[in-house]
Amino acid sequence: MNYANRIICNPSVLGGKPAIKDTRIPVQLILELLAQGTHYEEVLEDYPDLELADILAAIAYARDAVAVEEVSHLHAAQV
Repeated sequence: MNYANRIICNPSVLGGKPAIKDTRIPVQLILELLAQGTHYEEVLEDYPDLELADILAAIAYARDAVAVEEVSHLHAAQV
């Protein structure tokens, strides 16, 4: 998905954090809600300025952000 027309990073909006265009809704908030198990429909009810395409754009943005991260090996916790 091309999210460039839905996600902005503007220093004058939320300190430049990625947000949904024409809103003050940060991508991070959408991802947190989804990670907590909130369904798309609930997010759209709670944030009527959002569209399903905005939620999908937030997920695609996060996917691409993780794809370019440098990977550190995680060690299993010792018991």
